[in-house]
Amino acid sequence: MAVRPATSTFPHSRRAIARRTLGRTHGPVTRLMSPSDFGAMLKPFVFLDLFDHEGPPFNGPLHPHSGIATLTYVAEGAVGYIDPDNVRGTLPAGGVEWMQAGRGMWHGGGLDNAGRTRGFQLWIALPPQLELGPTVSLYQAPKDVPEHGPARVLLGSHGSASSPIALPAPIRYLVVRLKAGERWRYDPPAGHTVLWVAIASGVVSTPDELRRAELAAFEPSSEAVEFEALADTEFVLGSAAPHPHDLVLGHYSVHTSPGALRDGEAHILSIKRRLVAEGRLD
Repeated sequence: MAVRPATSTFPHSRRAIARRTLGRTHGPVTRLMSPSDFGAMLKPFVFLDLFDHEGPPFNGPLHPHSGIATLTYVAEGAVGYIDPDNVRGTLPAGGVEWMQAGRGMWHGGGLDNAGRTRGFQLWIALPPQLELGPTVSLYQAPKDVPEHGPARVLLGSHGSASSPIALPAPIRYLVVRLKAGERWRYDPPAGHTVLWVAIASGVVSTPDELRRAELAAFEPSSEAVEFEALADTEFVLGSAAPHPHDLVLGHYSVHTSPGALRDGEAHILSIKRRLVAEGRLD
């Protein structure tokens, strides 16, 4: 993953960028964060993928997770999903999918429409009391995602807006749209010393210029950050209290201990055997 050092800071901005990256791109997906790099410093945020596909629709295979939660936000196009109970549906532009894997589950999806589809999928590490807990599956239509000013609240609360999704830890996750020339200040809640931003489109100054498909991690602090749009721009922003636990990794899993990982992976395998017996998985 290519990492570039921060350059300068606003005279009036009190919080500098610590690291920034353009990630690694494979086909339509750019991985901007993983536990081996930015996820280690930004946990509980451990993976972030920017997906941007233009072409025919397709179906993706069922795959497992344990120990984590994922939030998928669709900025453009539509994403199909198959939830752990084999319920199928479509997540339109502006919609949100929350999947809390707990001890383990399988789900799938794909792209429902021809043309362009883009958005973000975020992985969040769960604390010990939830990493082997039940699966939670929630979907929000665009009209149900709360807003405060230019920010839509995907997780947590901001200003007068609060997401109805129950949080596994002190987290805030926003998507922000600014017109060229507009400015916006982000004041994190007390204790949210973890802060990052990833650009979906356009250019924004913090005052370091950040462009499409770039992620910036800010230095640990509780200070505010000011953003100025140098073009029409959309970005996601995450802040949180630090996750105090280790990241113990499996292929599709993130846990806090080797024992929890073994338990989660064993549960995933037992679900796989059932799906094969039901003819839902080869």
